[in-house]
Amino acid sequence: MSESDESAREASGSGAPRYSRRLSDKILIAFHHACDQADFEVAEQLLHILETMLTRRPYTPDGNRRRSIESLVAAHERLWHLRHPDTGEE
Repeated sequence: MSESDESAREASGSGAPRYSRRLSDKILIAFHHACDQADFEVAEQLLHILETMLTRRPYTPDGNRRRSIESLVAAHERLWHLRHPDTGEE
């Protein structure tokens, strides 16, 4: 068990760790981190994982799916613009 898992468990006061972000949010953060470091291959793989998660999991009708899809589209656009910097808008 990692130190962060133990800290989360202690903070919650129960045996189960508590997490403040969804796994899909953490993957999106990792995607942006990969983009910031110009590791486009890893960024693309993370987007593929995120797509897999969003297309297989049923969502409740609370708007999370729409927000997740919009974030995924924005991430694809960012990666495309980073890979094609000379085709920017004028």
